[in-house]
Amino acid sequence: MIKRRKLKKIGKQEKAESSPGEIEQTSVSNQMPTVELTSDLTSNLELVKNEIGHNPDVVFRQFKLGFTDLQSAVVFIDGLTDHDLIDKEIIKALTLNVAESYPAKRLPENITDFLKDHVLPISKIKEVHSLKGIVREVLKGSTALFIDGISEVFILGTQSWKSRAVEEPITESLVRGPRLGFNETLVDNISLLRRGLPASELTIVPYEVGRRTKKNLVIAYMDGIANPDLVQEVKSRIERIDIDDVPESGYIEHLIEDNYVSPFPQVQSTERPDRVMSSLLEGQVAILLDGTPFVLIVPLTFFMLLQSPEDYYSRWIPSTLLRFMRFVAAFFSLFLPSLYIAFLSFHQGLIPTKLAISIAGTREGVPFPAFIEALLMEVAIEVLREAGLRLPRPVGQTVGLVGGLVIGEAAVRAGIVSPMKVIVVAITAISSFAIPMYEAGIALRMLRFAGMFCATLLGLYGVILFFLMLSIHFVKLKSFGVPYISPAVPYRLSDWKDFILRIPISKMKRRPKMMHPQDKVRQR
Repeated sequence: MIKRRKLKKIGKQEKAESSPGEIEQTSVSNQMPTVELTSDLTSNLELVKNEIGHNPDVVFRQFKLGFTDLQSAVVFIDGLTDHDLIDKEIIKALTLNVAESYPAKRLPENITDFLKDHVLPISKIKEVHSLKGIVREVLKGSTALFIDGISEVFILGTQSWKSRAVEEPITESLVRGPRLGFNETLVDNISLLRRGLPASELTIVPYEVGRRTKKNLVIAYMDGIANPDLVQEVKSRIERIDIDDVPESGYIEHLIEDNYVSPFPQVQSTERPDRVMSSLLEGQVAILLDGTPFVLIVPLTFFMLLQSPEDYYSRWIPSTLLRFMRFVAAFFSLFLPSLYIAFLSFHQGLIPTKLAISIAGTREGVPFPAFIEALLMEVAIEVLREAGLRLPRPVGQTVGLVGGLVIGEAAVRAGIVSPMKVIVVAITAISSFAIPMYEAGIALRMLRFAGMFCATLLGLYGVILFFLMLSIHFVKLKSFGVPYISPAVPYRLSDWKDFILRIPISKMKRRPKMMHPQDKVRQR
């Protein structure tokens, strides 16, 4: 049974009344009074104007139904709606089409059913009775239709806004694999999942998050595969979110993770639909938020951060080799500077004689101890890396490459650092780039400095002590009830088929046991 974590944030959110993918541009406070509308058009429009009428992009358009004297009006947001749809399919239908159908100045008694069934060619129509509901839907891109003498207001689905096309993910590029990536529109992201998983078991559960700016969020999982306890735990944590705004899925990640003190991510984020689809088929749960291309996947283990979708698109022998190289790169990224400091400062006798003589020769004239030397170079590399990310792409690549060469060469010529340390820093930096997930690389980069400090105090014993403390943290850490270092601990031999090794797909007949899926067999 998956344990539930008590969160400080409480307060249950309402489920979404509208379809997923709609975007909201203006904040609406939950303190808006629940005002019921009347049958008078003028007073209803006045209520709406008092709430959002001061905004220049809110359009109020009044007209008469057909040849009758019955006043009507539509309210919509300029920029969030389809103008052609409003002009040709709504206003034209309510004026000219009604006039052609009923040339006399009278309409059927049940006018609401008449408009929905015979006049309005809109697929999404619903009735709202409160001011709060109308304002919320209008701010999401819908059009509100008011008719004098009727207290109900029609909400018409006319959402349309500019969105980024489906492009290749920038942060997770592959040599072989699909070139599709998520964008900032929730509807497009859900459609990518539906296209890749055309199965009735794919379940989408809608939510709204954000107390003031309610944004659409959905939970996706495969019914019949995902553990019901896991699905319920994800729903429970989402429902407990009580915050003004959720601008990006990173907010969701921070609010639902198990241990916010840990430097390691416990929720995986990705831009790749194929990664999400494969995770759903293994029994995991995906969280999609409107306005961001990054989709969250839970639960997460550390070894998933070192896996790439390309591992399954290539043959198993090269994929296993590449995955093993990533594990080695992660080890070098975390421990290589610490081992350099420990051997150079405390355990020179463990270094081979010829190598020790060579290192001693290169360090001649260096005024700083090994720790200060390593700290200077590591900080310089991290600053260059950050500068390369923040600058425009062509300039950033040049700054990272040229800056590293110039600083390293200048530091060696000035006698501030030794050439051997420059080599160690270069290998460490390159190893950190080999890690597929950016969040995992950041965690290892932070812990690298802690390992260097332990090596400075106690040498190799400090490095071992640092490793033991890290192992204890790994063993205690969980992600939605799943041990963070599964399948290493607890030991499950069947899950080792897709661990450090990636055996042939024909031999991976069962889903990972650590996910506790309902349907354990995926290949017969």
